Amino acid sequence: MKSLSPKVLATVGIVAASALWGASFVTQKIAGYHMGSFTYNGIRFLLGALSLCPVILALERKALSADSPTEQTKPSPAIIRRTWLAGLGGGVIIFIAANLQQFGIVLSRSPSSASEAGFITGLYTIFVPVFGLALGRKAGLPVWLGAALAFAGLAMISIGSAGDAGPGVLASVQPSDLLLVLCAMVWAVHILYIDKFAQSVSPVRFTAAKFTVSGILSVICALVFEDVSVRGLMDGAMPLLYGGIAASGIAYTLQVLGQRRVAPSRAAIIFSLESLFAAVSEAVFLGVAMTAQKYAGGAVILSGILLSQHKKRDKGGGSVL
Repeated sequence: MKSLSPKVLATVGIVAASALWGASFVTQKIAGYHMGSFTYNGIRFLLGALSLCPVILALERKALSADSPTEQTKPSPAIIRRTWLAGLGGGVIIFIAANLQQFGIVLSRSPSSASEAGFITGLYTIFVPVFGLALGRKAGLPVWLGAALAFAGLAMISIGSAGDAGPGVLASVQPSDLLLVLCAMVWAVHILYIDKFAQSVSPVRFTAAKFTVSGILSVICALVFEDVSVRGLMDGAMPLLYGGIAASGIAYTLQVLGQRRVAPSRAAIIFSLESLFAAVSEAVFLGVAMTAQKYAGGAVILSGILLSQHKKRDKGGGSVL
């Protein structure tokens, strides 16, 4: 049987990461009932870092037992140093993005806050090529048309439906939606940041470093701004475990490994699936569905995302990146 190519495996890993993240919108919503946003993210990311320690040790043991130059070798001190320095910046980015997202979910007055957060956060797939302009990357007409569609869909989700302040009433836009838009911008920066360092760092260490930095910053903020209780942590243990191990340790490692072989613009369109996984997870596990107008808005956002990732074909049939 023919084995799957590394690029196909990388794509599968990115899809799996999207599924884990999509379901995590539900666990983030549940965690918000029991603890503050900084508390959740602090413990979640430190758990994620701890969950990667056995993986790092196993990889080092395998590297030390390698018998040939073709086998995996232990990263050099220079690579490890570069990894931790890159992880410092990445950790600050995740700290900002994750807490904006958690506040956006917790502060929402909508019963379908997890699904809506998934679709709005998905706007980062639009921001990736737009922000890429600053790095000298071209953004063609499909990107701008896709952005227009995506923000039209955002309006359909955010401006409200018949049961809110009234269809088309700007007063019904929630501050939580604005936080999620800012969150999407920061996640776009995170994807571009990973693309810059993915080939030159140790991926698992890089992920662990980002989690450690983000976790420490979040814990410091929790101790200063929130009331941390043991009861709240116990009641929210399951969301914490899922968020720390599955949605952090596993998913972010899959992202870094996947982006080694998948271009950021193509990775972004796959990551947009997390909005669908969020809506499905909230409907299945919490029995909560969005209104018809908001589902339509989500569909418009996904259409814009798909359009923004359209690539022109050259005469030889290849894509022009």
